[in-house]
Amino acid sequence: MTLYPAILKRLSVSVDVTGYVRIIARIHAATPLGMGAGRSRFSSPRDKFRLLYLAQNPMTAVAETIVRDRYEKAAERLLHEDELDRYSIAAVRNPRPLFLLDLRNEGASLLGVSTDAVRAKAQAAGRRLSQALYDQTTFDGILYMSRITNKQCVAVYDRAVASNLEADSPALDLPRLANLRAALDALHISLIAVP
Repeated sequence: MTLYPAILKRLSVSVDVTGYVRIIARIHAATPLGMGAGRSRFSSPRDKFRLLYLAQNPMTAVAETIVRDRYEKAAERLLHEDELDRYSIAAVRNPRPLFLLDLRNEGASLLGVSTDAVRAKAQAAGRRLSQALYDQTTFDGILYMSRITNKQCVAVYDRAVASNLEADSPALDLPRLANLRAALDALHISLIAVP
């Protein structure tokens, strides 16, 4: 994949992600900036790097991490309270801004890649783009819009996490988040109490 320097320069932004959040499995609460292998929108198709995903707000973090496509074709949007017990949430600070590729608007089109890279359920195009970006540039990551909430998200490459991000440890148990109910309401999700 050819990434043209003039277009990359046009799409480069410096972003302060202080206050962005990430939801992680509670078993990883002690390492809120940890990264593991996995398949995600911008993960390496060759397992050459790790990513840390951040969301602009708790609603988007819940949507991207827990909800995903689970309510597709469902009449009711119900979630068992005990499922939330499996997660923790961490607010992130960054002492200096991240150097990101901006894919919030026309970025994919300008780069000549499929818009599937940022908006489709299928993630192969995003992975290919991310691998090329990681291999050919010094970007810290990618700024994009959640396909679920249309709010900002960031995928930060492993090479930028330790030097650019901080978070309190351990992460907060998700059920203790003060505005969790508001986030679920915004997503039209009703909690089901477990007897």
